[in-house]
Amino acid sequence: MIEQLVQGAREGLERRRDAVPDAELEHRLGQRPDPRPFREALSRPGLSLIAEFKRRSPSAGEIRPGAEVGELVAAYEAGGAAAISVLTDAGHFGGGHEDLRAARGACSLPVLQKDFIVDRYQLLEAAATGADAILLIVAALQDEDLALLYDSARGLDLDCVVEVHTSEELDRALAIDADVIGINNRDLGDFSVEVETTLELITDVPAGKTVVSESGISERDTLEELERVGVDAVLIGEALMRAEDPEAKVRELTADEPTTREHFI
Repeated sequence: MIEQLVQGAREGLERRRDAVPDAELEHRLGQRPDPRPFREALSRPGLSLIAEFKRRSPSAGEIRPGAEVGELVAAYEAGGAAAISVLTDAGHFGGGHEDLRAARGACSLPVLQKDFIVDRYQLLEAAATGADAILLIVAALQDEDLALLYDSARGLDLDCVVEVHTSEELDRALAIDADVIGINNRDLGDFSVEVETTLELITDVPAGKTVVSESGISERDTLEELERVGVDAVLIGEALMRAEDPEAKVRELTADEPTTREHFI
């Protein structure tokens, strides 16, 4: 499945490149809003929550029909989220850069763009649209491309969440000295989810790294367990998108801890 997701991303970026070439995006960087400190928002005391907006997914289908980006993101911020994540993949997740732009305009939090990034063009898009951080999926990239994209992103003042699912992928992430390690509990091959993936892999993450646990998290008990083993942040999407009251759900998950708000007070 990961191959299909990556191929779809490549096809989409080439269509966008035909419409808006690299040089135009480089020019737009001059009007880029000031970046917000993404990694700093995750490394405060306590467990930080990255609240995600996504319209649908290959495993869950449509998640919240008629969802308004600004409304959801404002609720996440009011509930105490530390950062926002936005799915911009169109083909499989129904997202787009307009969602990213709307999310950043609706809150004061740093915004992570989640997509299947395989080309520097996508980094220029992310920066020009207002992303503060991007996702690099180790399983989707060869070592050389992973290193080049990581360095290019840092050169554009974009923080990077480097996502892994296995010990081998973790080794590859550490080889480029990634600052923020995302441990995805979801297997992108068959979409099965095991939170134990984080519990197993975090033991091999060196001190000083910021660790984000992703996928399959919906209850406060799970957050407490992850915090006990040293996780710095969790990324939660579907549980928040399906909640009747997303703001209340964020408060429930974070226990309304003041530390989740420190970065913008």
